[in-house]
Amino acid sequence: MKTRKVLFLAAAAIAAVTLTAGLAIGDEGKKNNKTFEYAIGLWGDLPYSDVQAQSGVPNLIADMNNSDIAFSVHDGDLKAGSATAGSVTPTTCADALYTQGLAYFNSLRQPAMFTPGDNDWTDCDRTSNGPFNSLERLQHEREVFFGTDHSLGQQTLKQEVQSGAPLCKGWDYGTNSVISTPCVENRIWTYKKVTYVTVNIQGTCNNLCGSGSASDPAPGDVGDPAEEAARDTADQEWLQTAFDEANAQQSAAIMVIGQADPGFDNSDATRAPTRDPKTLVENDANAAHDGYKDFLVNLRDLTIGFKRPVVYVHGDSHYFRVDKPLQDSSGRQIENFTRVETFGDNAGNGNNAVHWVKALVDTNSRDVFAFQAQIVPGNRIAVPSP
Repeated sequence: MKTRKVLFLAAAAIAAVTLTAGLAIGDEGKKNNKTFEYAIGLWGDLPYSDVQAQSGVPNLIADMNNSDIAFSVHDGDLKAGSATAGSVTPTTCADALYTQGLAYFNSLRQPAMFTPGDNDWTDCDRTSNGPFNSLERLQHEREVFFGTDHSLGQQTLKQEVQSGAPLCKGWDYGTNSVISTPCVENRIWTYKKVTYVTVNIQGTCNNLCGSGSASDPAPGDVGDPAEEAARDTADQEWLQTAFDEANAQQSAAIMVIGQADPGFDNSDATRAPTRDPKTLVENDANAAHDGYKDFLVNLRDLTIGFKRPVVYVHGDSHYFRVDKPLQDSSGRQIENFTRVETFGDNAGNGNNAVHWVKALVDTNSRDVFAFQAQIVPGNRIAVPSP
């Protein structure tokens, strides 16, 4: 009897361990699988020179066309901040610049999305860029790139457009004056259980301050606080709309695409504004012109509430990276948030980094997204293709 009792207790213990292990495995939820349902292409801050416009970007587009991607998104800046004297391709803010950009997007076989960058419009009042009225150039972009509720590209994808209040500032060509107008550049689309949203958020203080330099004084480049305030209000509401729709549709993740690198902490003063990671208050010399704090606080709150993966894709500082820089108000890393910065012209290292990022998407995987740098063979510099 004693032997039977020992065996019974041992069997019970084994059963208990097996049950506990089973519960633990079940509690793990989704795993990070090695498969993916589809891929998308991310790029921006291109082209910045004749070489990039004439060969670099065409090489990049050909590479994306030869890849199995569902769609692509350009996160702003169709040119450098200042025009290049003697350039063959468009480098000012004249209409030819946007015609060139449209031709690029429509040479992509799959749907092509775009969100404006500061070099496309807020910097157009620089002397070397024309100068042009910044709001008039933004209104021109709205007509060229955002005239319908579909994407660009040879195949198109229907999108939800921010077509009502709150309104952005725009331009009336009949009276040549500032008007209030829908922020039609802001878009939402849900593709296979992931919600994507573009917001018109700009580098250079989000148009709160000018960005002239000694080489390009640009006396008219002084910022437009009224424009920024209207657009920021619209961006905040649009971001909320995207998260509301993602929750309603039970999306597995959200990807937010904007142009600006807003800075998230004190770690990288060479590429973005520095700020207190807990309060998200900017703490450098431009703090009085911080056009990002409210956006970041809103994004942080929405990300924590959403609980599932949230990605913010941007360009602006031209440095490819994938990291998790966002903290909560207690200084804890927000694990479900990822920042992706796309490649772009990199004057700092002398490389014309005309490459793109492939996002692999699997809604059955725990993190939903995985990211791969796509080095375009024809654009390699330091180590040419073998």
